[in-house]
Amino acid sequence: MPKYDYITLGLTLVLITIGCFTIFSATSSATSEENGFFARQLMWCILGVLVMIGVSLISLKLINRLVYWFYVFTLFLLFLVLFVGKVGQGAERWLIVGPVHVQPSELAKLATILAVSKYLSDKYADVNKFKYFAIAVGLILLPFILIARQPDLGTALIFLALIIPLLYWAGLNWFHIFTILTPLLIMILSFNFWAFMILMISIALVLAYSRRKPIVLVAVFLLNIGVGIATPYLWDQLRPYQQQRILTFVNPEKDPKGAGYQIIQSQVAIGSGGIWGKGYLQGSQTHLRFLPAQHTDFIFSVIGEEFGFIGASLILLVFLLLILRFIHIAAVIRGQFESLTIIGILTVIFFHTVINIGMTIGMAPVTGLPLPFLSYGGSSLVVNMMMVGVVLNISRNKFIH
Repeated sequence: MPKYDYITLGLTLVLITIGCFTIFSATSSATSEENGFFARQLMWCILGVLVMIGVSLISLKLINRLVYWFYVFTLFLLFLVLFVGKVGQGAERWLIVGPVHVQPSELAKLATILAVSKYLSDKYADVNKFKYFAIAVGLILLPFILIARQPDLGTALIFLALIIPLLYWAGLNWFHIFTILTPLLIMILSFNFWAFMILMISIALVLAYSRRKPIVLVAVFLLNIGVGIATPYLWDQLRPYQQQRILTFVNPEKDPKGAGYQIIQSQVAIGSGGIWGKGYLQGSQTHLRFLPAQHTDFIFSVIGEEFGFIGASLILLVFLLLILRFIHIAAVIRGQFESLTIIGILTVIFFHTVINIGMTIGMAPVTGLPLPFLSYGGSSLVVNMMMVGVVLNISRNKFIH
């Protein structure tokens, strides 16, 4: 009889348990409005575990058959949220169903991973041919555009992060990867003339080395120049709060009582924890409410303050072990669909973890992305547990131990 992957299961349960204890600490001195956060998160954890177990036990063939229907359903929800979605500050990200707030963008992550994996696992699919490449990227860009329109740029960027890992694992060659990555670098460096010029010279040298057809080389070179010219326009299309987040990331001290307040207080909280931390329920930054969003976006800051460098390192170790476990399963699994699906799932978890922890220590802009399995939030937690359920299903049915 197929056996469970107890390593993946155990690491996941460790993370959600730590998350519950940390949310309890972060909200123990909360206002009356926040008093129920811990109880609600506990409820979501129980539901998430049930969903994880359920998904891990259903037929893998059934999942494969329903993939495209699931994808279309999530696209419908993303369209719907643009018209009837609710949340503050001009962004419409949730559908309200009775007392439950559902975030369709979370479901869309898994649906997109499954859809792209199924498409690229077709025996005739060759990701190095333009037709298959374009359709695979199109499947990712559709939810990206709909989520960016909400606007929720942080979550939308996760879909862009899926492109390289999924296409690379499907066999995309180095030149095509180079062609995708260079415009992203151009966007980052185009605000500095000399950095832009050095990168363009480097691109020209690599193109010359590749010995591709002249028309291909010219097209790639012109594409990068076009992106560099268009970047200032794209910057102007960002919402003011999105621009402010990026500027604050570059220099949080410029507005220490405004846009830079979150990053500065987070750094103070983590730094004050020292090596061993102040102790559970003893974090002064946390319990004096200096740290905004401490049970959601900045939950890692609570861990850093109360458990110090050692506690924060242990959290990173658990995430690292989980990611390495996923890579191992993806590498040895029999089946392109299954392998690609796991790569997509680990990409989402890795991207969330790196960006969330990066923003708490000032190494990434504040994006509003939760820390997987730890941050407060029902939609995020349940979908993450659903993703783990898919991995457990694949591992169980493909005899990976």
